[in-house]
Amino acid sequence: MVPLEKIDEYRWRIPQKYKPGMRVPGMVFANKGLLEKIKTDRTLEQCANVAHLPGICNYAITLPDGHEGYGFPIGGVAATDYEEGVISPGGVGYDINCGVRLLSTNLSEPEIRPNLADLTNTIFKNVPCGLGSRRRDFRLTVQELDRLVSEGVPWIVDKGFGWPEDTKHCEEEGCMEVANPDKISSRAKGRGLPQCGTLGSGNHFLEIQKVDKIYDPKVAKTFGVNQEGQVTILIHCGSRGFGHQICSDYLRIMERAVHKYNISLPDRELACAPGSSNEAEDYYQAMACAVNYAFANRQVIMHWVRQSFEKVFKKPAETFGLNLVYDVAHNIAKIEEHNVDGKRTKVWTHRKGATRSFPPGHKSIAADYRPVGQPVIIPGSMGTSSWLLVGTAKAMELSFGSTAHGAGRMMSRTSAKRRYWGGEVKRALEERGIVVRAASSIILAEEADPAYKNVDMVTEVSDKVGIATRVVRFVPIGVVKG
Repeated sequence: MVPLEKIDEYRWRIPQKYKPGMRVPGMVFANKGLLEKIKTDRTLEQCANVAHLPGICNYAITLPDGHEGYGFPIGGVAATDYEEGVISPGGVGYDINCGVRLLSTNLSEPEIRPNLADLTNTIFKNVPCGLGSRRRDFRLTVQELDRLVSEGVPWIVDKGFGWPEDTKHCEEEGCMEVANPDKISSRAKGRGLPQCGTLGSGNHFLEIQKVDKIYDPKVAKTFGVNQEGQVTILIHCGSRGFGHQICSDYLRIMERAVHKYNISLPDRELACAPGSSNEAEDYYQAMACAVNYAFANRQVIMHWVRQSFEKVFKKPAETFGLNLVYDVAHNIAKIEEHNVDGKRTKVWTHRKGATRSFPPGHKSIAADYRPVGQPVIIPGSMGTSSWLLVGTAKAMELSFGSTAHGAGRMMSRTSAKRRYWGGEVKRALEERGIVVRAASSIILAEEADPAYKNVDMVTEVSDKVGIATRVVRFVPIGVVKG
């Protein structure tokens, strides 16, 4: 059993002496209830393994939604020194830039309720959902794909999919500039060509929500959330097969690099390369392409959501607001500066199932949000609440400017399918007034709420620790699942 030293009610340390080769301690953010769930798989062991990475700084971090993943736990953060550290694809994950974007509207639930079923149906028809889904009237050429992954959201907006102001409310303004399509395999490009603008399957979803409770009215108003009952839209998806293939391709390269550079690791899934190496540089440029693809993917989906409002309500989308509050990644690696041993240090920040949570005044935040801090979006599981929080200075001190990304699974998909029936899950949601449209009943069983941790508890820990503070709680009224 992995030993834990209690720091306070919400912080626990894995001592560096637990395993030979640990370069730093592990740090776990959780209350007792979440910690008991975290202990049921290999999450803590993986956290200790991450602490072996060359150049790792301060701590290997597991967030309150932490659960077992590939190499790194999902809900994991690690920063490695820019000069002496490594980059590990396992610290980003297969679904590169899986993330969320939140839209605000000027509609209330009573105004939308009579048309809710029609709107949900229309979105379900307009946004391709499910494994291998695609929209036949939108397909990229290879040349267009290269432009899209190089230029991200600004390129797709120029093509008519969105409004110019959308870019300013995306992390990285919707484009990591280091992206280089020459570093991507033809197989990855082949998988990416038909899938832009698709929701995919698994835990990805699109929800019509209402504001349930406002915790910080001033910050909420800055983000465009003005009152309880206000309707919002949440889109949760990533880079689809494109990002998955890039990760697969570079894991093989990194496994060879481990031997080439004589890197000693406790788990082959932590395969990595020195940040200054050709292998790491190539991966980072390819990863950035997948990041840009995912930003553009959510942008196209948002465009079709706006079109769905126009079709149902017979008015221009602008009539209803439908403004982008923010788009934030939660599977990504970044070059950032953080305090390490009291010094400002350039690092490779890995966030896997972790959301950036930057404080007021940070230069990376959109100018209109800079006085209050960065929006942090934490989606729940199907049928449960989702959250809007705001970044803090304490997150920069404790977690490299990061917080949780969602509820976090506590039951495998196989176990969920054995325990739940999709039709029953749908009926239970509809009895609560939630309109549900899904690509299959199997997905509904896999994504049943009890298969996940309590997202309210996850956000409470983030709030209590101070790595992101609560602003708004949302609850779903319409759900579209892949």
